[in-house]
Amino acid sequence: MDLVYPVSVAPLAPGAKSGREMLPIVEATGTVIARAPRGWCHHGSKALHPVVHLHIIDRYSRIYLQQRGASKSLLPLYWDTAVGGHVNYGEYLREALFREAAEELKFYDFNPYPIRTYIYESNTEKELVNVFAAVGNFELKPDGDEVAGGRWWEIPELEAAFGKNILTPNFEHEFPMVKQSLLALL
Repeated sequence: MDLVYPVSVAPLAPGAKSGREMLPIVEATGTVIARAPRGWCHHGSKALHPVVHLHIIDRYSRIYLQQRGASKSLLPLYWDTAVGGHVNYGEYLREALFREAAEELKFYDFNPYPIRTYIYESNTEKELVNVFAAVGNFELKPDGDEVAGGRWWEIPELEAAFGKNILTPNFEHEFPMVKQSLLALL
């Protein structure tokens, strides 16, 4: 799946005001129907907006996770998907994926494999999550601000951390859905 933008600029979402960082508002199919500022999307609007996640797995079945930066307003220092971020208005999924990988891990040379798309809803937002994977022995360099660190996890160690306020709730929701698909890539 990818996003389908209208021929002209999409209108602002009802109730939204223009902002610095604009996100596409989408239907579940990826059709862009509006645009809105990131803050508006995250504070109760429940407007469906796309994000990208990249799971990185090596040939030893280890999963690389990032530790969220200490300055993050949501879940600082929790462990999360290797790469994750919002799609900016005008971007396509792979563009956002490569931008986020470069920003968070200085990670440029990979071939993303699409895994699945699903809707994730929290108390304050609703995201169209587009999950990708990369397999290999990569040298990853967390940026130190947005990402405090990163490391490889054995799957049993990772699963033992579930429910202990170590991993983000989104990761705990997503990993069981994609685990078999990730292992099938090896």
